[in-house]
Amino acid sequence: MTQLNTVTTFSHDDARSGDIASILLTQSRISLGAADRAHHLQAETGEELDVILTRLGFVTEDDLAQAYADGLEISRAGADEFPTKPVAVDSLPGRYVRTARILPLGWEESADGARALVLAMANPLDTDTVTTVSFAIDAPVICCVATASDIQAAVQALYDDTPQPGAHIVDLADEAGQAAQHSEDTERLRDLTSDAPVIRLVNKWLADATEAGASDIHIEPADDAVQVRLRVDGVLHDIDSQPLGSHPALVSRIKIMAKLDIGERRLPQDGRLDLAVRGQTVDVRVSVLPSVRGESVVLRLLNRGAVALDFESLGIEGDQKDRFVEVLDRPHGILLVTGPTGSGKTTTLYAGLEHIKQPSFKILTAEDPVEYRLDGVVQTQVKPQVGLTFASLLRSFLRHDPDVIMVGEIRDVETARIAAQAALTGHLVLSTLHTNDAASAITRLMDMGVEDYLLTATINGIVGQRLLRRLCPHCRETYVPDAELVGRLGLRDVAPGGGDLKLARPAGCNACNGTGYHGRMAVMEVLPVTTPIQQSIMRGATTGELRQAAIAEGMRTMFQAGLARALARETSMEEVMRVTGMD
Repeated sequence: MTQLNTVTTFSHDDARSGDIASILLTQSRISLGAADRAHHLQAETGEELDVILTRLGFVTEDDLAQAYADGLEISRAGADEFPTKPVAVDSLPGRYVRTARILPLGWEESADGARALVLAMANPLDTDTVTTVSFAIDAPVICCVATASDIQAAVQALYDDTPQPGAHIVDLADEAGQAAQHSEDTERLRDLTSDAPVIRLVNKWLADATEAGASDIHIEPADDAVQVRLRVDGVLHDIDSQPLGSHPALVSRIKIMAKLDIGERRLPQDGRLDLAVRGQTVDVRVSVLPSVRGESVVLRLLNRGAVALDFESLGIEGDQKDRFVEVLDRPHGILLVTGPTGSGKTTTLYAGLEHIKQPSFKILTAEDPVEYRLDGVVQTQVKPQVGLTFASLLRSFLRHDPDVIMVGEIRDVETARIAAQAALTGHLVLSTLHTNDAASAITRLMDMGVEDYLLTATINGIVGQRLLRRLCPHCRETYVPDAELVGRLGLRDVAPGGGDLKLARPAGCNACNGTGYHGRMAVMEVLPVTTPIQQSIMRGATTGELRQAAIAEGMRTMFQAGLARALARETSMEEVMRVTGMD
């Protein structure tokens, strides 16, 4: 082995062995607030402090290693000083070396013939590991520091029995599965899920999802594995696969984090947790659903700092924005935003609240769940299990003299009628409805049992919305569509001005992880309830008739709006067809 410049025998009684946050503070490498935040997260997760500090982005691995070296006056070992064969493998097998984040580098002999093992550590303050290694080899240990990534790469290359990421969990998970199946020993399961590899794997998924800008993490048991997928820009992507035996331990770890009952595996459960991931505060909603293969888990990530609640950032612009704002600025009445789950309805309403918010307005919201916290707005979480429903909250809201009310969703006739009564008494009411397009909202409300005269008297406008993926600006390819496509889709009717029509398509690069897309934008149709529309409603017009009447009144459909985005080369024609379908 290459001789290290200096090595120091680690002393368990060394007064310098506080914690790494204290060392970094002393060296002015992090702030006091960063140290407090890392300590708080450590208390919540039980994760090692150095891992938390690097994951939050407060310090790099290289800076961390140098801080250890300077603070403890020990040497740094680089990858060029690592051995080419495993050292002391009989006493320190690869599985333990990997879990402890250490790498034996070689033996040092003193003048009297005594030997000591030189040990590279990602965390040289881990005195328990030093004691364990010294006991295992029956010799003193000389500590130096190396980055966690260098150690991980070396262990992976040197030890044949080193498991792949997550494999160390398998043995623990197998035990957990047996405990769950045979003895229902939830305390044993709780102990197993507190093991560091389980914690690290779940935290890695959360960190990867946040970095990728994912909206959801899906953890699903299959016949022979646990599949992990991320929903990025509305599309699911496989990111990991773990042995099926790891499933009980992984699900139980997530349940513990979300304060759910790890012993209950027959009924659905919902929970939430707040995490600091890579320096960002992420609100995670957890849903656990029993299935024939085991429990399926979905974690929805709401990154409060990553969403700009303004129309431009959401892609609401041009004539669609003008029509939307015109309806939004009316002093009373109902504005509905419709679309399927995950189409950005609530975010659009939040942007609307930010637009109309002013100190002289009292704004109340009833939500399930409260997705983003808004300054100057009184937000209330619906809790049906205790009788706090949308309808009951709406009744209470009217006694607080609000100017604007936002209802997360109209789900029943009672909520719809109270919302209509609020609009009739001079309030502006914003809400969402699950329908495929704007015109369908009228039919849906009438099917619920809302009278047509209430609809015509209170609804100002209806917005139908979808989210289109944006083409990656670094790799999109421009092309000229063939004449048949231009004629079939009526592109010249949508294109501004004359000249050659050009579209763009995805290519894929490192910036977009090979997908060809990066980010999403809203595409909408805005249906103001004008006098002709009111007359059509009173005549009992069908959804198709209402749609045609709205188009005659100047409504541009979502498909037409999507074509305009494709012609502006912001998205692809394939994406428009996938999301909106053909007219």
